[in-house]
Amino acid sequence: MTAAPQPPVAAKPPGQEAFHSYPWWSPRFWHGMPLGVWLGLVGENGGRVHPSKLGLVATISAAAAFNSVAAPLSEARFRRRLRTPPVTPPPLFILGHWRSGTTLLHELMMLDPRFCCPSTYQCFAPSHFLLTEDVLTRLLGWMMPAKRPMDNVAAGWSRPQEDEFALANLGAPSPYRRMAFPATSSSEPVALDVTKLPPAELDRWKETLRRFLARLAVRDARRPVLKSPPHTARLGVLAEMFPEARFLHVVRDPFVVFPSTKRLWISLDEVQGLQVSKGETLDHYVFACFDEMYAAFERDRTAVGPDRLHELRYEDLVADPVGALATAYERLGLGDFDAVRPALEDQARSMKRYRTNTYRHEPEVVAEVARRWRPFIDRYGYDVPAC
Repeated sequence: MTAAPQPPVAAKPPGQEAFHSYPWWSPRFWHGMPLGVWLGLVGENGGRVHPSKLGLVATISAAAAFNSVAAPLSEARFRRRLRTPPVTPPPLFILGHWRSGTTLLHELMMLDPRFCCPSTYQCFAPSHFLLTEDVLTRLLGWMMPAKRPMDNVAAGWSRPQEDEFALANLGAPSPYRRMAFPATSSSEPVALDVTKLPPAELDRWKETLRRFLARLAVRDARRPVLKSPPHTARLGVLAEMFPEARFLHVVRDPFVVFPSTKRLWISLDEVQGLQVSKGETLDHYVFACFDEMYAAFERDRTAVGPDRLHELRYEDLVADPVGALATAYERLGLGDFDAVRPALEDQARSMKRYRTNTYRHEPEVVAEVARRWRPFIDRYGYDVPAC
């Protein structure tokens, strides 16, 4: 289900955000890495951890040791079922830039009982959730905060989550690795458009995704709905890997997306990072990620027919979620929409009370967004705001 509607929140300029409190003992996604992946990540960054983060390093190291024991036990316990996992309907991928409404769309799709998705626990413990999920989510429920640190969206072990976190935890190339070391990581996106990876690395990325989906199928054989903003840059690779997959792409006003994405990275660097970053390169990073993501998306979209790729605007989704999704179901052949219509109508009524964050438009940022993202602005019919 989607998060309960919240009162409006006035956003402050970047660098002055009052993020939701995230206790030191709450899980970070690095806690899902096995020891080899964790030590490799630390080694890549020369072990340059801020002294204030040493306690977090200790808890992650302990969790990594546990993961390294639990993973082979899980593989042994489920070896036969993983060798021939259930055949599931082809996946539905939700695409879109960060802060474009992908989380809202993901949770709306989860109102359909014919679909399933990876949960937060499954993405934070991707190597052994088959063995440990039922027990540890009950024991560790108190550790998960009620809300995400960057917005008003509910959090919890059972909530829908991005499979990108699972891929990063399993050691696949991922742009999310920069969150651990924001001060020393590249200011350019890494492993966003995976066609830029060396062939062996690309093959490893594909195999990691397939293995994770096999584990999900053992847990739940319904049609998987996968949401990960980085997948927007991987449309061609995913369409080739899953020839019957469907893609649902959501876009949002880029003059809102830019400040909201910057705020997201500031929050994640603060909560997930093992360094203290001043964010000097964040403007460049947000622009570079968007540029690479939509260059790849535009390159690959011509190879995916309209019966496999459907696009909608966030603003239209919020205004009429039932109508927007009815069209998506019809265009993508997702099944009988009437089966989920009542649940969506109930959710649509609750969404009328929801107000999103507002952002102050800075003239120099508006000018740069208008210059660099003009093809996107024109394609999806957005206006340049007056400053």
